[in-house]
Amino acid sequence: MSRVTARRRTVRISPSGTVTRPDTLAVEEPLEIRTGGQSLTITMRTPGADIDLVHGFLYAEGIIDSAEDIVSARYCAGTDENGQNTYNVLDIQLRTPVPVQPRPFLTNSSCGLCGKTALDEVRTRIRHAMPANSPRIDVHTLAKLPDELRSRQQVFDATGGLHAAGLFTPEGEALAVREDIGRHNAVDKLVGWAIRESRLPAHDLVLMVSGRASFELVQKAIMAGIPVMGAVSAPSSLAVDLAADAGLTLVGFLRGETMNVYTGEDRLAM
Repeated sequence: MSRVTARRRTVRISPSGTVTRPDTLAVEEPLEIRTGGQSLTITMRTPGADIDLVHGFLYAEGIIDSAEDIVSARYCAGTDENGQNTYNVLDIQLRTPVPVQPRPFLTNSSCGLCGKTALDEVRTRIRHAMPANSPRIDVHTLAKLPDELRSRQQVFDATGGLHAAGLFTPEGEALAVREDIGRHNAVDKLVGWAIRESRLPAHDLVLMVSGRASFELVQKAIMAGIPVMGAVSAPSSLAVDLAADAGLTLVGFLRGETMNVYTGEDRLAM
C-alpha cells in the first residue's frame, strides 16, 4: 500500500452476478498544521506535497507573502498502530511569528455569511490586482487543457476519486499538476509550488481544475494573481460574482470544443 492509495474489500454487483474483490481507493488523512508548536488548523487531505499544501494555505490566508517567510517545516512525531510515522502533523516555523488563536479561515468564511460579506472579505486580502495586459489564450488551446490535466492524474487513474488542478502557460504547456481528495487542497498544493518556484504573482499562467469552480477556488486563483481559470464543471453564482469583481477570466463546462465564458472574455482569442 502506498501513502496515496489503499486497498479495501468490496462486493461488486453487476448484471452478471456478484464478485468480492479488493478495490483501490484514494487515501484521506488529517494534516494538522502547527506554527511554532501551536495548532493552527486541521485539514483532510491526500498525503503528498504537504509542504506545497501548507505554503499555499498560509499564502491564501495572508499569513505568508513568500517562501522566505517560512524558516522551516518539519513533521512532528506521531505513529500508527504499526509504529510507523503517520506524517500527519507538520510544524511550521515562521520568520515573523503570528499569534495563534481560533479564527475563521477565508476558505470557509462564506459559511453563514452573505455573498457581499464574503466578497468584501476577499477584497481586503488581495495582494495582486489582475493585470490589464496579461497574455491572451486561444480558445482551441484552452479546450485542450482538460485532457492535458486528465493525462497527468496518475492517482485518479488508480482510484477514480481525486480532484486535480494544473498550472499551464497560455500556449498550453503544463508546468505543475497536483491531486488531492479535496479540490481546495489540490489548488493550495499548486499555489504552494508556485510560491516555492518564485512564480507569484502568476500573471502569465492559466489555472485548470477538474471539477466545479467554487467560490473558494476562485478566491485562491485571485490571491495568486492568476488571470484565467478553467473548470470542467459549473461555477457557483458567488464564484462568478467574485471573478467579475476581481477581473478574473472564468470559464466553466470546458468539455471538448464547447465552454461557457462567465467573465473576462477579452483575454480569450476566439
